[in-house]
Amino acid sequence: MRETSPVAAGSGGKAPRTAGSPPAPAGGRARGGLSLVEEGRLRGWVVPVLLAVLLAVCCLGVLLGRYSLSPEDLFAALASRMGGAPVSDRIDSVVFGLRIPRIVLAVIVGGGLAVAGAAFQSLFSNPLATPDTLGVTAGASVGAVIGLLLSVPLIGVQLISLVFGIAAVGLTVSIARHRGRSSIVMLVLAGVVVSAIANAVLSLLKLTADPDDKLPQITYWLMGSLASAEMRQILLGAPLIVLGSAVIIALRWRLNVLALGEDEARASGTSVGAIRAALIVSATLITAACIAMCGQVGWIGLLIPHIARMLCGNNNSAVVPVSTVLGSIFLVAIDTLARTLLASEIPISVLTAIIGAPVFIVLLRRTGGRWS
Repeated sequence: MRETSPVAAGSGGKAPRTAGSPPAPAGGRARGGLSLVEEGRLRGWVVPVLLAVLLAVCCLGVLLGRYSLSPEDLFAALASRMGGAPVSDRIDSVVFGLRIPRIVLAVIVGGGLAVAGAAFQSLFSNPLATPDTLGVTAGASVGAVIGLLLSVPLIGVQLISLVFGIAAVGLTVSIARHRGRSSIVMLVLAGVVVSAIANAVLSLLKLTADPDDKLPQITYWLMGSLASAEMRQILLGAPLIVLGSAVIIALRWRLNVLALGEDEARASGTSVGAIRAALIVSATLITAACIAMCGQVGWIGLLIPHIARMLCGNNNSAVVPVSTVLGSIFLVAIDTLARTLLASEIPISVLTAIIGAPVFIVLLRRTGGRWS
């Protein structure tokens, strides 16, 4: 049962909305009875609790794996790096060489894809928008496959993938521009076209790849994995993800204004073109860097923002930061499952689809297909 404010009740059940106010759900309460916001702001306990859950999941991820560690082993390994008694080379290698880099990468990629998905869903006013709406994923995948076919080092594969992903979005924007302007509809349609072209090129490259050597390598990379995580790789892509996420988080209030419609946003004094360009560039940098570092990772940019909206309503000032932390928690948990469920590691995208699809069905059933 929804709460109705006195103002809403006196205006036919619809609360008045000014040009500068965000489109909030009825009564300011998220669907499902649980709301993390109060008077348009996140409750004080929300961020500390989410960060505590993230820390707990990360610690669990370090302990679990084919070579299990005890909490004492973890504390000893951390103490040894701070001048304490040394630990065995195996424990040190597992903690600092394998698992901590993977978890750091999962935190960065999960949070980045979630915040990019939240920005695109709000910017395009489309619940099906994802970080690869403008073709960045397909473009980055083409670049990575070219790098793998040329047998360049992993760092080179990541650089080529990053360049192709950014170039794909640049092509999308150029196609969408008409008489010096580009509408949301044109951007989405151009993104569909560029993705289709890139996927066709990707299929052609796979067709020409050596079926005994290159094709399995390409197929596995396209399914996504954090197995190759190392600090040098993280340092390549992390600055782009952090920068793009910081811009989107700083502009989360503007997303509320853009959601009112282009005319109302302009009337409120918002520079629609500049804000839209900043959000698109930021989400593109995030997605291209994520794909370059760990391949295709699906569902996070689609699923996590919906969960955040169920908890926070439609106010992007709350949805964006909550999506960021939830995305990190989700991908760390998925990666831990990927390397512990079976003897061989499961590709990330396989698990995100197996887990994400049923969760999305539950969300659809709870919301009745309504998004805003």
